[in-house]
Amino acid sequence: MSDTKTLLIVAHAPSPNTRKLVDAALRGAGHDDIENVRAIWKPSLEAGPDDVMACDAILLGTTENLGYMSGALKDFFDRTYYAVLEHKQGLPCALYIRAGHDGTGTRRAIESIVTGLRWNWVQPPLVCRGDWQDAFVNQVEELGLYLAAGLDNGIF
Repeated sequence: MSDTKTLLIVAHAPSPNTRKLVDAALRGAGHDDIENVRAIWKPSLEAGPDDVMACDAILLGTTENLGYMSGALKDFFDRTYYAVLEHKQGLPCALYIRAGHDGTGTRRAIESIVTGLRWNWVQPPLVCRGDWQDAFVNQVEELGLYLAAGLDNGIF
């Protein structure tokens, strides 16, 4: 299928709960109604410029670490930024943050990097704040579905 599009999920999942969020994003993107989108997850430390070059949209996922993004996601941006800067402007993107506090510093840092890359936000960042809630899983699943449906229907 040459018209199949790729949704790349670059997410740091160091705990069982954050892994549930990755699985939820994949489940949403793999919904039965989605016909021409392939979703793949690459842990932040494994994803690189070639993965970004080959995708049609990207979903970023991170924990809030000391008021900032995970070191793993920062490493992904460090290794990828300049290699894709001139080639992937306009890339549809979204973000979810698993924040033990408020996620503000994490969100600001990632928004700054994404602005520099000139990627296009297709949804405001989703911040899953405070103590773990099972509702976070549904929210991230909906985000994965939204991105995949938008790609599948040519919206972005």
